[in-house]
Amino acid sequence: MRIQAARRSSIFLVFFALLATALLALTACSSEPAADNNSGAKDNAKPGAARTLEQIKQAGTIKLGVFSDKAPFGYVDAQGNYAGYDVEYGKRLAQDLGVKAEFIPVEAASRVEFLESGKVDVILANFTVTPERKEKVDFANPYMKVALGVVSPEGKEIKSADQLKDKKVIVVKGTTAEAYLTKTHPEVKLTKFEQYTEATNALIDGRGDAWVTDNTEALAWTGATKGFITSITDLGEKDTIAPAVQKGNTTVLQAINDNLTALGKENFFHQNFDKTLKPVYGDDVNADDLVVEGGKL
Repeated sequence: MRIQAARRSSIFLVFFALLATALLALTACSSEPAADNNSGAKDNAKPGAARTLEQIKQAGTIKLGVFSDKAPFGYVDAQGNYAGYDVEYGKRLAQDLGVKAEFIPVEAASRVEFLESGKVDVILANFTVTPERKEKVDFANPYMKVALGVVSPEGKEIKSADQLKDKKVIVVKGTTAEAYLTKTHPEVKLTKFEQYTEATNALIDGRGDAWVTDNTEALAWTGATKGFITSITDLGEKDTIAPAVQKGNTTVLQAINDNLTALGKENFFHQNFDKTLKPVYGDDVNADDLVVEGGKL
């Protein structure tokens, strides 16, 4: 009896030892990451990764960051559709790439973040080229020229930068207007807003003495708004506006530059000006003062 009991004990010990070994093996296997036989798929899953031109074409849609409240460049019309100078260009770019355009609204201060996070493929939101921005994004060739302008009430016109001192000056966050005034005129008191509609409403309500913004925007807004004038049309240095992509996204950048060259051969941006900007500017602004064709100044 003792021998049989001992044998049974030995059998149970062996069984439990084998069971423990099997459980340890299963645990080790489950803790190991699954093998990735498709390194490309893994890379695509990285948060914020930019899509290549090939991936955009495979998806059939290009994501374009545009303004939704900055007429006549990027805005939502009465029918709920995106419209404006930048939007018309976005539609044509998508068409030439053989994909659909998906417009995604951005604010001035969020344009870099939307590229860095991969929320959009391209920014077409009146994006002025600056050295600081070049460190964070890659700009394609330009399609527009721009300087800063100053909007003030009629009868209280501000005609020089010196007159901005001790005034309440409205700017939109993340714009070249904010950067320029902060750097060159630190004595100016800035009232900052996230959106263009907030800035213009503040000016109309008398919460500011002047609004500094792109001269293209200033002239468009004062042309459609009674009681205000673009009292300075050329403040600071002249800059350019260009499409932007995530840093290092060379395939999309090259495709945009090639497209800009092709569009220049048909004077696309002059036609775009006539369609979207001339109805606002009238004869006060010459297209050649703003438009860049073929990506070359």
